[in-house]
Amino acid sequence: MAGHRPAVTGFYHEETNSIAYVVADPATRRCALIDPVLDFDRACRGTHTQFADRMVAFVREQGLTVEWILDTHPHADHFSAAPYFKEVFGAPTAIGEHVVTVQKIWKEIYHLPDFPADGSQWDRLFKDGERFRVGELEAEVIFSPGHTAASITYVIGDAAFIHDTLFVPDSGTARADFPGGDARALYRSIRRILSLPPETRLFTGHDYQPGGRAPQWEATVAEQRQHNTHVHDGVTEDEFVRMRQERDRTLAFPGLLLDALQINIRGGRLPEPEANGVSYLKIPLNYFQETGCAAIRNPKG
Repeated sequence: MAGHRPAVTGFYHEETNSIAYVVADPATRRCALIDPVLDFDRACRGTHTQFADRMVAFVREQGLTVEWILDTHPHADHFSAAPYFKEVFGAPTAIGEHVVTVQKIWKEIYHLPDFPADGSQWDRLFKDGERFRVGELEAEVIFSPGHTAASITYVIGDAAFIHDTLFVPDSGTARADFPGGDARALYRSIRRILSLPPETRLFTGHDYQPGGRAPQWEATVAEQRQHNTHVHDGVTEDEFVRMRQERDRTLAFPGLLLDALQINIRGGRLPEPEANGVSYLKIPLNYFQETGCAAIRNPKG
């Protein structure tokens, strides 16, 4: 991997504990933006671009050219800013081809009979193993289901962007109880990621700052294999699945899930404005029978 080391800059979004990335090829000054966040004011249900504009300013200050705007999956805890960045930079958007599975699940939950669940909201749908370039850096897509049915990893040079698959070692792994999630698939995706060269830098998409420490989002494959609290070397698939399912039962229903997924299955676009020029979210009342994770695992029907 010598000579194939991208410059990676993470931007931490405090409201959702998310990290978005600018990944640049130092040789060509070309870059990709990964999992960009659109701000959402929960109180007044308004969107704005303050966080995204920090990334825009950085790209311009560094003299970078944006080649790609990449999502790892449809997020359940923040809105994607991919359409905003496409408007600003004119670069194509992309996600994994299995996004259509997630779209079909949530099309039914939201009852959107006319919604095109075909991935057409993005410019490119990547297949497992597909390769592309960021400047002169080779990038590869790894299908990484488990957290969602659509999750992918982007390996760009010596860096892999794994979002809600692994967290940094003291935080373990992501939940697998959303519709379409699967703890066993998550374990297998993690083992595939951890089979990358040991010096590979892994960049996660969230950090919840356990113990109040400062945000962290980078660890090597070797560090994860030795220290990850949920899935270090020696943890079997059955042990992991049992732990993950027990842990998921204790987790709260995500506060933005019903807002965010309605936006993110549209590639980050708001619903079409109605006659008065206002976009509206459609929230399924009483669809999930309880509060908490049991509601996620056992939706009505």
